[in-house]
Amino acid sequence: MTDAVLSADHIAAVRERVAGLMPAVRTDLEALTRIPSVSLEAFDPEHVQASARATADLLRAEGLDVEIVAEGGQPAVIGHLDGPPGSRTVLLYAHHDVQPPGSDADWDTPPFEPTERDGRLYGRGAADDKAGIMAHVAALRAHAGNLPVGVTIFVEGEEEVGSDSLPTILQRHGDKLAADAIVLADSQNWTIGVPALTTTLRGLIRVVVTVSTLDHGVHSGMFGGAVPDAVTALIRLVATCHDEEGHVAVEGLSSGEAADLAFSEERLREESGLLPGVSTIGSGSFLTRIWAKPSLTTIGIDAPSVATSSNTLVPTASAKLSLRIAPDEDPDRAFTLLKEHLLAHVPWGATVDIELADKGSGFAADTEGPIYDQARAAFADAWGTDPVDIGVGGSIPFVAAFAERFPDAAILVTGVEDPDTRAHGANESLHLAEFERVCVAEALLLARLGALPRE
Repeated sequence: MTDAVLSADHIAAVRERVAGLMPAVRTDLEALTRIPSVSLEAFDPEHVQASARATADLLRAEGLDVEIVAEGGQPAVIGHLDGPPGSRTVLLYAHHDVQPPGSDADWDTPPFEPTERDGRLYGRGAADDKAGIMAHVAALRAHAGNLPVGVTIFVEGEEEVGSDSLPTILQRHGDKLAADAIVLADSQNWTIGVPALTTTLRGLIRVVVTVSTLDHGVHSGMFGGAVPDAVTALIRLVATCHDEEGHVAVEGLSSGEAADLAFSEERLREESGLLPGVSTIGSGSFLTRIWAKPSLTTIGIDAPSVATSSNTLVPTASAKLSLRIAPDEDPDRAFTLLKEHLLAHVPWGATVDIELADKGSGFAADTEGPIYDQARAAFADAWGTDPVDIGVGGSIPFVAAFAERFPDAAILVTGVEDPDTRAHGANESLHLAEFERVCVAEALLLARLGALPRE
């Protein structure tokens, strides 16, 4: 391990400074959370623009040179502050857009009115990922204008809708984002009290499968039994994608192995909400199943609803399939394999159209080297326990985009979430004590990187 020595007094002083900053940091976080910055097209884009302006104001207040950029999508914020001559540069990433809140009836308190209960701050975006923004701001404030490294902060405005304009931003503004280390604050910790670095992410492809069996709907009593309907054909086709044990049955997809961490079936059931009597699927360790193996989910179906259905053989039906792929799998290869499987299993000669909706690469970090050493040390300083390396079964395609654009940078995927955060769901929340530790860890990481000798 390459060490950057911080004295116990230095570490204690950073903890004390961050503790004193937290009331103001929380006030600013709550103000950001009140902005309903949903980036989906169906929502008012002015709220995302307001969120970008508020984020820019926060960075300017810390002395950063700031600009708001939009390359055909929602606005992103870029801010920079030089460090001492010859110092490293650290890029800090977060996103200011949020998921739709869903029905207010599903929330115990209004989604855009941050509310504290039992040590957690509830609100849409309170964790994902406006807490990420404020963790970066808190780390700047902890150094009180005496940053030991150069810092660039990049706060994206469309992460929740796929980061479509990110490649253009990286192409046109990448010189402003170049760094020795990139901290992407959009993941989670292992449990309350145990920090984590996310070192693998699964990739993703989404496809829309449309099955047609008729050129128009016909009476199910007159023709049923001789003529197949599209909904049943679609169901049979999708069902071929799993075997009896629940493994993905698409041949040729890659699989990996997850870290050997204790993760019981009881914890899986509790965190997922799996109903009593419903069995798990697949084989291997649970973490391997959800971090390193492919999984396929039907996330949407276009067909007559129960409430509006009639006694009709439906001519056409569609399903959207989400295929999570191993961290090292090529998305284009995975799409080809899935498409070949579907076309080989079409029931009853139905007509099938398969459209690639979107794709994203996985990520596997190179966890060796002095910057990772200092990250682990900073986490241990903040939590009082060593961090663990985890995978995440979900996909964050922008991580792979940064890795491709900046191949020489150490990429650290961190986060403010915990297993009960419920990001994207109703009653999303931030554990406030853990959030303070996140802020301490990031402030200490900047200090350690500033003290780390260049090789």
